Amino acid sequence: MRWRFNPRSEFRLLLPETMASSTYQFLINGTPADDELIAVMGPLEVEENVDLPGAIQLTLPVDSDGSGDLTFVNDPRFQPFVNLAVVATPSGQSDQCIFDGYVLANKLRLQKGTTGSTLTVWGQDASWLMNLKEKVKEWVDVTDADVANSIFGDYGITPASDNTEDDSPSHTEDGHTLMQRASDIQFLRSLARRNGKLCRVSCTDTPGERTGYFVKPSVDGNPVVTMVLNDPEAWTVDALNLDWDVTRPTEVQAWQALFTDSDQDGVNVDETDSGLDPLSDVPLSQFSGKSMQVLLTTTVDDAQELGLRALSLLRDAGWFVRCEGEADVARLNAVLRAGTVVQIDGAGALNSGKYFVWSVRHTIDKQAHRMKFVLVRNAVGSPPSGSSSLIGGL
Repeated sequence: MRWRFNPRSEFRLLLPETMASSTYQFLINGTPADDELIAVMGPLEVEENVDLPGAIQLTLPVDSDGSGDLTFVNDPRFQPFVNLAVVATPSGQSDQCIFDGYVLANKLRLQKGTTGSTLTVWGQDASWLMNLKEKVKEWVDVTDADVANSIFGDYGITPASDNTEDDSPSHTEDGHTLMQRASDIQFLRSLARRNGKLCRVSCTDTPGERTGYFVKPSVDGNPVVTMVLNDPEAWTVDALNLDWDVTRPTEVQAWQALFTDSDQDGVNVDETDSGLDPLSDVPLSQFSGKSMQVLLTTTVDDAQELGLRALSLLRDAGWFVRCEGEADVARLNAVLRAGTVVQIDGAGALNSGKYFVWSVRHTIDKQAHRMKFVLVRNAVGSPPSGSSSLIGGL
């Protein structure tokens, strides 16, 4: 394997003919990093997550600059709120902007004589701009998605088209208005949790073109890539660690008296459906063979809002299958993105099938672009016809 730079300030990994090549761009304030910087830079690490801010970390060697200062420590390219972006492009595929954010912290490690000294640069995605001011604000006659779209717009972030699906009822003065006592991103994440939604900011292919997501997990689409485990010629992942955990609620009972209704019994909800399609044949309740019921009390204005709170609890509990693994972009010929659906083949009847990508940690160095990923799903597969199984038999 060899590493080379090309005239477009991209760095390219050259691989055996059986594997595709990939290109990557590291941009600083919109300008591709120069070859000299890329040559000395340590591994570039990026993490993308559906319910946490995206993050970046890179390490640079530190030495005396010959004039009494240290290299990179006062470099204007790594000062507070400098924009960093990373774009990865597998061979024959479209660009994937896996990070677009800002420098927020530096960590300097000095050793005797500066030999082996390093500077670690760390940043978060553009959602940090929504965290610069804590606010007290009353929102009236708006739904939660209205609030999210309005706040995203204040920062020049395009709201996702699906934000208004599974929306809350309007918050009116007849019941409870919506009070914000937090930064904008903190507030939106709290609203997302109680609606069973995911809130984050990311870019798809072009740095600077950001989308604000306030959406339920999208599990209905076709897999964007298939991971093959045990094909001796065409395997695309080295190993997978899979586990399931049935110590999770499958039913929620909720009730609440209302300010807008004189009925002493208020409203009640008995919910067993998370509102998400199962990613395989056998959901949690069927697989465990037993129902686990929890009670929920919360302040709401109507039955619809109470139902959303119950649904949110079940959505979170429903991810009872988890898969962790690692893949090479060149061998997979795809960049995994949080919030998409992938397919696993070769993991047996129980564990093969579709998964939701929860997080991806990218490590890019001079040899490879590796991805450590976490996948989840809300169902397992059915056993082959005629085989023995305990599913549903407890």
